[in-house]
Amino acid sequence: MAEKFQAVVIGGGPGGYVCAIRLAQLGFKTACIESRGSLGGTCLNIGCIPSKSLLNLSEEFHNVKNLSNKGIEVGEVKLNLNKMMKSKDKAVTVLTKGVEFLLKKNKVSYFKGVGSFKSKNEVLIKGLDNNETIIKADNIIIATGSVPVSLPGINFDEKIILSSTGALKIEQVPKKMVVVGGGYIGLEMGSVWSRLGAEVHVIEYLENITPGMDKEISIEFMKILKKQGIKFHMQHKVEKIQKNNSGATVTTVNQNGDKNNFDCDVVLISVGRKPNTENLNLNAAGIDLDERKRIKTDKNLKTNQDNIFAIGDVISGPMLAHKAEDEGIAVAENIAGQSGHVNYDTIPGVIYTTPEVAYIGKTEEQLKEMNINYKIGKFSFMANSRAKAIEDTEGFVKILADSKTDKVLGAHLIGPHAGELIAEIGIAMEFGASSEDIARTCHAHPTFSEAVKEAALSVEKRAIHS
Repeated sequence: MAEKFQAVVIGGGPGGYVCAIRLAQLGFKTACIESRGSLGGTCLNIGCIPSKSLLNLSEEFHNVKNLSNKGIEVGEVKLNLNKMMKSKDKAVTVLTKGVEFLLKKNKVSYFKGVGSFKSKNEVLIKGLDNNETIIKADNIIIATGSVPVSLPGINFDEKIILSSTGALKIEQVPKKMVVVGGGYIGLEMGSVWSRLGAEVHVIEYLENITPGMDKEISIEFMKILKKQGIKFHMQHKVEKIQKNNSGATVTTVNQNGDKNNFDCDVVLISVGRKPNTENLNLNAAGIDLDERKRIKTDKNLKTNQDNIFAIGDVISGPMLAHKAEDEGIAVAENIAGQSGHVNYDTIPGVIYTTPEVAYIGKTEEQLKEMNINYKIGKFSFMANSRAKAIEDTEGFVKILADSKTDKVLGAHLIGPHAGELIAEIGIAMEFGASSEDIARTCHAHPTFSEAVKEAALSVEKRAIHS
């Protein structure tokens, strides 16, 4: 007979394994199915974690090469890319094994294989050894994440034409790299290979990089990346990519109709991701999709089937690991009869370049579109003591607050440790704080966080250090 579970999670990424652990904590007999053979999903295996490892290592390499400017004399600095990749791989292995330990600790049954629906209460698992197992479930949670999208008619070979996966495994530093798409992933990976010595060209169809981000931050971000040596070609549409003996040629056409050819060693296509639902056999469970092939869910993340839920990249909303985690916990608590909830207005986003970029809440453009009157407080890291002391002064903090109530509506940061600093504003917004609440909170000196306080003071035009 098929083994019966109270809850089965299909997908062992950040949303899936977190959901499974929370279900187990709440007393449910739980199973988690993962097709990759290691837990953690795209994030731990081929996304967030390995890319952050390379971002950090490439930044250290760049910094060591420039230490003599700060009075620290070093010998010849050499890049050992093979060792760097092994360091990245070690970080991935340690974390994925850690997640496996957490499932075991919480008594979650872990199945390695591809899970698909046999019916609304049955899941077929095709194991890594090709053996098939059927399990039954009272509740099923779909958490299968997303996969990279290519351009029409162009396939990834992960050697010359790369997705983000291939960009993490390049065996030698390319002389020239073309990045198609000026979004988060492309800019992060482009900055890694630029710091390691590649000439990087970014081709973007729109007039600004990081579409959807606060425009002032986006403009400043591109200025800084240009100073770092990355070249941008805006409002260029890719017409074709032709592989050749030395790499590839990317043919584009700009807004004036002029054609350009970019010869390069590798091309990173970073134009987005799509829900990973093709192998789920959703028809067998009668699950509805929306017009973008995402799984339809209600406010409780329930599909059109009462016992089936979906979280993370397979549903609407930003494709972010922490968003999936919060949804996983919310679903588990809702199944247990509690009041699981995700506040989508306070989900932060971070780009882990140098400097980092972080944001939360509304942009200026969104507030204008919504006809909401707002005040702006800004403070430059140029005037921050800690940033000055370590010569890391690029960027600024920008806080948007309601003109009448002073409630914080959004914040946008570019600068050192922006990804950490955004958490303070997230907590403030979660509690419905005003900019004055942040401004009147004592911040340690000298810290980068003082820039947040000064930006909050600036909302009422009373910043002290600018």
